[in-house]
Amino acid sequence: MNRPYQPSLPEVHRSLKIPEQPGFWRKLLAFAGPGYLVAVGYMDPGNWATDLAGGSKYNYALLSVILLSSIMAMFLQRLSLKLGIVTGYDLAQSCRLHYGKKAAIPLWIAAEVGIAACDLAEVIGSAIALNLLFHIPLLWGVLITTLDVLLLLLLQQKGFRYIEALVIVLIGTIAACFGLELLFSRPDIPAVLHGFIPYPSVVTDPGKLFIAVGILGATVMPHNLYLHSSIVQTRRYPLDRVGKKEAVRFATIDSNIALTIALAINSAILILSAATFHRAGRTDIAEIQEAYHLLTPMMGVTGASTLFAIALLAAGQNSTLTGTLAGQIVMEGFVNIRIPAWMRRLATRLLAIIPAVVVIAIAGENSTTHLLLLSQVILSMQLSFAVIPLVQFTGSRRIMGEFLDPLWVRIIGWVMAGVIAGLNLWLLLLQFRNGF
Repeated sequence: MNRPYQPSLPEVHRSLKIPEQPGFWRKLLAFAGPGYLVAVGYMDPGNWATDLAGGSKYNYALLSVILLSSIMAMFLQRLSLKLGIVTGYDLAQSCRLHYGKKAAIPLWIAAEVGIAACDLAEVIGSAIALNLLFHIPLLWGVLITTLDVLLLLLLQQKGFRYIEALVIVLIGTIAACFGLELLFSRPDIPAVLHGFIPYPSVVTDPGKLFIAVGILGATVMPHNLYLHSSIVQTRRYPLDRVGKKEAVRFATIDSNIALTIALAINSAILILSAATFHRAGRTDIAEIQEAYHLLTPMMGVTGASTLFAIALLAAGQNSTLTGTLAGQIVMEGFVNIRIPAWMRRLATRLLAIIPAVVVIAIAGENSTTHLLLLSQVILSMQLSFAVIPLVQFTGSRRIMGEFLDPLWVRIIGWVMAGVIAGLNLWLLLLQFRNGF
């Protein structure tokens, strides 16, 4: 049967060979990569403000929220990769195929708005890092971030493995920086372990609940669901039942390992904030710049603030790479428009830079936290537009055939979709009530 649509990212589709010889580790290494591109969206600068606020205000209590959010992310990303491997279509193409062109247009617009909002957080995060490290004004820092389009184009020409390798190196840089920060901050280990246990106060305390929903909204990124369903198809696995089953297995392992690293880094940000700020009675820290300026004097360790800024810069740059790929996927998948990669990157980046430049120029450099919050609210508004179709498609026997998950897995998927929709709606209502 002929495909109604060409595969997304055609330049790298099925470009990486999977070894035919049996051997768990060789095959796992061949499939490793897409999970890490997805994981960077779970540790982007948009997460930092909520993690910092949660740690400084409530000590280690909200670690349980980070854990539950990460488990939810692992579940949804597994659905995403399974959809791509089993059907051969990414989530955007599946929406167009099963909902029709008329429904695809508003879904495409929602996805583009979400990607622009995510890119806005990454632009601001990178600009803040450049300002903290090199004292470059935020306005100039925002403009400098447009240059990363050249890096992405260079890597795409060399092959998809180069993009994956750079992303993994940047994740390693973030992990190394926060590993040292945790050594410097000397957290209370029993209290940290206790924080991973969910307690009713997270729901009954309005302040905790507000930050908890913010963590949830900043953790599950809608563009990652489109991204993962496409980039798992860069592997040239056999398209028979055995080949697809093996591909789902190894891609799931890759995804879960990468998202466990993201869980550790997000937890480290909150633990660092709790061990440094909450312990000293500073329960009001929520801004990235304020945390940077206080880390070295409060820890008494030279270089602690610099490590924090380096990790922020790596997180911002990492996320821009995957955001560009996601933008290309949704444009090709929803409306079947194919434009040169440099043009797609420039358009996405301009949509993020223009509001950042305007707000910073008018309101000043202190407005960056406000912009970060706004970007997370926008993401929350359109998250369900990706989650609900994903759960619906992967729960359909007509679409998944013999790869259909058991009933209990499908029920969990719909419960998660309902929880995400409800909590994000609640967060949105609170933001409108309190003012942006």
